[in-house]
Amino acid sequence: MKLMRTIAFRLFLLIVSVQTIILFALTYAAVRIQQSHIMENVLGSATRVSDVIVRSTRYSMLLNKKEDVHNIVASVGGEPGFEGIRIYNKQGEVIFGTVSTELHTKVDLNAEACVICHASARLDSISHVNPQLTRIFTKPNGERIIGLITPIRNEQQCSDAECHAHPNSKTILGVLDVKMSLAQIDAHIDESRNQLLLFSGVAVLLISVVSGGFIWIVINRPVKRLMGGMKMVSSGRLDQKLETSSMDELGELAHTFNRMTEDLAKAREEITAWSHTLEHKVEEKTADLERAHKHMVTVEKMASLGNLAATVAHELNNPLEGILTFAKLMMKRLKRQTLSTKDLEQMHEELKLVADEALRCGNIVKNLLVFARHRGGSFGLVQVKTIVDRCVMLMNHHAQMNSIEFSVSCPDDMAMECDSNQIQQALIALVSNAIEAMTDTSGRTTGNRLNVEVRRSADSEKIIMQVSDTGCGMSDEVKVHIYEPFFTTKSEGKGVGLGLAVVYGIVERHHGSIVVDSTEGMGTSFTLTFPSKQEVHATQEH
Repeated sequence: MKLMRTIAFRLFLLIVSVQTIILFALTYAAVRIQQSHIMENVLGSATRVSDVIVRSTRYSMLLNKKEDVHNIVASVGGEPGFEGIRIYNKQGEVIFGTVSTELHTKVDLNAEACVICHASARLDSISHVNPQLTRIFTKPNGERIIGLITPIRNEQQCSDAECHAHPNSKTILGVLDVKMSLAQIDAHIDESRNQLLLFSGVAVLLISVVSGGFIWIVINRPVKRLMGGMKMVSSGRLDQKLETSSMDELGELAHTFNRMTEDLAKAREEITAWSHTLEHKVEEKTADLERAHKHMVTVEKMASLGNLAATVAHELNNPLEGILTFAKLMMKRLKRQTLSTKDLEQMHEELKLVADEALRCGNIVKNLLVFARHRGGSFGLVQVKTIVDRCVMLMNHHAQMNSIEFSVSCPDDMAMECDSNQIQQALIALVSNAIEAMTDTSGRTTGNRLNVEVRRSADSEKIIMQVSDTGCGMSDEVKVHIYEPFFTTKSEGKGVGLGLAVVYGIVERHHGSIVVDSTEGMGTSFTLTFPSKQEVHATQEH
């Protein structure tokens, strides 16, 4: 099937088909022409034989020697190829013939062979070369017979003879009917036809072999080599070369193919070289960028460390200065011999202030350690409602003291894999910030609402915790910095700016996300999203 789709096969099939049709058409035409020429020769021979018989019997008929005429007819009719000879008089009676049983019998003058001569209007104009006097018929055994009717004319010698009573007005005295077999002629024609067909078949075979070999060598083989070369090139082998021995179109195509592969090989070498060069350049630039990045990170670390040191020093310096001041005052008072009740009360207040400031220093250091250590925590499957209830228990009194409506919504059968202490710390930090955001500068609240809602995501794969308040809200400039360490909008002494940074770290360690939605003067909403099941448990400190 693959061979039949090739151009060479189609061209070979076309050539063989065309030359077969032409040769057999020529053979048929030659056979027909030869048959026509043979039949013309046969007709001419039959005419001449009839003339010979007429001339041979003419003298005996003039002398009225019927026996001589009969012998001449019988002698000629016995030659090979003759089927019969009959001589009719004008009344259609057989007066001489090779078949004795036909003598003195009459034929139907209205028959097709007789009416030609006996038509009154045409009797005198009949010529012995008239094709209507020739007939060909087939015997039951398939043998063809040609019959030729030759008129016997009333010549002057016949009309003047004493033995004849034929006036000059009678032109035709009778007819000679000669029948000859065409078996040998047909056999010769068949043999010639068979020979021509054989020669045509051999010619077709020879031409097919020669044309097929020519197409195979000149067309098919170069095309196959070209196709093979194209397949090799398509697979990446650009060193493929084709033979270019011929100078025809296919040879020129092979030359062009070789030039194309050379150009492609050069182009690929150039591209490969450029690729290696580009990779080297990229590696160099990447190394430069990495060095620059490391330098920038180092610089940022040093800057952050400097900011951290300055902030910590500032935050710790204020309470420590107060502690130092009141400690000196108490030392001066203690040098007195007697202390009044008023002095004792004042010393008590100052000692309480010292304790509060020392506690504030401890909280600053504690929050700083929590932020810096990034503990992984202890993960386990915990009921979320337990965490929320503990947070409400710790912060509900604070909300009531500030006249804030505190509402909680949490399903009972919701569990998540987490560090419960860290989740609680994050919720407390958000609730505490919300309460402080809803307290005015005088320390009194404005009757705002605080809501904590816990729910599952649509695919039930995540836990969503939302803490919303109706406090003062935040501007866009503030929202950008809320997760930065030591960034705060609270007045000095009320916060160090580590709460939301700690919350952000807790959310990250739980592979969750935090989103803030806040409008200045309208309130703030923090949405925490955690996976129900942790993929990696952080069980050790980083």
